[in-house]
Amino acid sequence: MDKNLLWYREKQVERTINNLIKRNMEGYFVNDKRELIELIQRLIPEKSVVGVGDSMTLFHTGVIDFLRRENYDFLDKYKEGITSEEKKEIYIQNFSADTFLCSTNALTESGELYNIDGNGSRVAPMIYGPKQVILVTGINKIVKDIEEAEKRVRGYAAPIDAKRLNKDTPCTTLGYCVDCKSPNRICNDFVIIRGQFIKGRIKVIIVGEELGY
Repeated sequence: MDKNLLWYREKQVERTINNLIKRNMEGYFVNDKRELIELIQRLIPEKSVVGVGDSMTLFHTGVIDFLRRENYDFLDKYKEGITSEEKKEIYIQNFSADTFLCSTNALTESGELYNIDGNGSRVAPMIYGPKQVILVTGINKIVKDIEEAEKRVRGYAAPIDAKRLNKDTPCTTLGYCVDCKSPNRICNDFVIIRGQFIKGRIKVIIVGEELGY
């Protein structure tokens, strides 16, 4: 990477992590997927109950495979042959998990987490329940402010995710959001997390790679 671009990104990450700390959250930076797995292994004790939310980032980084092979009680919503009722039960169990992992749709430089969800099963445990929440995000999801976060998620991430899920919505035809009223829309819950009562409950790991949508 160009040294000047690297300098810019280092300063951006530094600002973001400092502002997460001011909001009673923790911020970490890792260079790559190998360092990410090593950090997660240190943060999650063996035999912990671990849940996850929908996240392509967790697949792209190998976190899902790591949770499956290590000594954790993994609430695997992705396991082969799972029924819709079993998945709903896992969603409820996530609230009492020791650790809940997912990604964030956007992360502002001032330390705010911006997320859009379809049924709340991802954002709800982020807000309340699990003892520890670990959010893994690529460096591409850092934005200047909430306005940029909303533009990024509604104009870019949400249409791509709707396409991945084979949703019959206008954005999967047009390629951009029209704030539709479709019953199949995945943009139902808009959540901004600006802080935490419990210091360090939410931990944000920024990976120095472009990951997810």
